[in-house]
Amino acid sequence: MREPISSTDAFALGIDPAEGAGPDVARLFELIADGVQGSVLLTGQILSRDMRRGRYTPASMEHPGKMLPTIPRYLIATYTEEGDQVADPMAGIGTTIVEAMHLGRHGIGVEYEHRWAQHAADNIRLATSQGATGTGEIYTGDARRLPALLPPEVHGRISLVITSPPYGPSTHGHARTPGARRGKVGKINHRYGTDAGNLAYTDHAELAEGFTQILTGCAAVLRPGGYVAVTARPYRRRGELIDIPGMVAAAGLAAGLTLVEELVALIAGVRDGVLVPRASFFQQKNVREAVAAGDPQWLIQHEDLLVFQSSAGGPERRRG
Repeated sequence: MREPISSTDAFALGIDPAEGAGPDVARLFELIADGVQGSVLLTGQILSRDMRRGRYTPASMEHPGKMLPTIPRYLIATYTEEGDQVADPMAGIGTTIVEAMHLGRHGIGVEYEHRWAQHAADNIRLATSQGATGTGEIYTGDARRLPALLPPEVHGRISLVITSPPYGPSTHGHARTPGARRGKVGKINHRYGTDAGNLAYTDHAELAEGFTQILTGCAAVLRPGGYVAVTARPYRRRGELIDIPGMVAAAGLAAGLTLVEELVALIAGVRDGVLVPRASFFQQKNVREAVAAGDPQWLIQHEDLLVFQSSAGGPERRRG
């Protein structure tokens, strides 16, 4: 008979152990912890800010497009072993690197914006101070030149790449208001940086071309049989739905990778069989206005998680 799910495993899955769970739910979580995930990952059970509290510096929370820490935790535990190398070519504040370090892997990342690279370095130092057994490195540069930016000694040794394309300011940001009768609700922390060369500020065609270059670079530094996992979700730009997951799939295939799995990573929580939305103020406002105008839209409560594998083949490393 299996042991009950531990609080550590629960935290890794984004589950709050304090809320409790019945026998059936506990069994489900037990299977999830062992990698029996099916197609839906319960990665949004705890608010992102609560997942990060004490594990990331408060200043780094200003980044507009942070990946839920539970997503790299699941991917790293599933597709790698202790001591493996994990990379993120668009590292942001270093979420992938930090989670790899806490799981005994070696994380390495590249970030285009100097500001976020500095925050990533701060988070790496924090992880080390907290006893993380893995190591972490962050480099600044354009991920479209990934092989040239990473040290030669890691080429061909990276077991897993975890990343996400940028979405621009349309899907990110925090709502702030100066108070009653003191002005409109404003948006802050919704931009990656000021450099016009950032892929977040390009049109869809240039983003697709640039992301293909990034994934081609990832394929070049993977070990045989290594994996690339990409989170993506569609969004609207001036009312038009932009198919980012479709773009990612096409970019991966063009880079010579093989698409081996498509999963759903929930942003929403699940309580008594009902989704608990995590949508921002602006997402809710835009959807309400669209519905009122006769354009039925839905709040997106998940990210598509596309998993590719190096076509070079190699040993199977997935748990299950």
